[in-house]
Amino acid sequence: MDIRQDDPRAPHVAELLAYHLEELRSVMGEHAQALDASGLSAPDVTFWTAWQDGALAGFGALKQLDATHGEVKSMRAAPTARRTGAGRALLSHIIAEGRNRGYARLSLETGTAPLHVPAVALYRSAGFVSCEPFADYQASPHNQFMSLELSR
Repeated sequence: MDIRQDDPRAPHVAELLAYHLEELRSVMGEHAQALDASGLSAPDVTFWTAWQDGALAGFGALKQLDATHGEVKSMRAAPTARRTGAGRALLSHIIAEGRNRGYARLSLETGTAPLHVPAVALYRSAGFVSCEPFADYQASPHNQFMSLELSR
């Protein structure tokens, strides 16, 4: 798996990002917190793509919330790359980057629908645990929050 820092506005990202946003909005409605290409291009967000055999396998991002706290954003494996390790490779990369930046904690927001079960299992396998809402998030029946202490 080749992971590269990338531009979320790049043409090779557009189709998968549109799929990601459409799927989340169809399940979560206005509770979907996913960023579009503009949000993923913000100065406080770093965006990566994962490539396998020359094909886009997924993407993920890390948003700096403050000097010691980062947020995992927009994790998505391409439908053709599910169960290939793309998500785990991206998450491992983001966790390593958080450690390199000196963050004490990574947090994330994800959904509660059956669609999110594999993602939640991935996050739990990496050590993320349930937590209270963080940053500007509000709890709802459609979302859940997780964090990983990096100082351990």
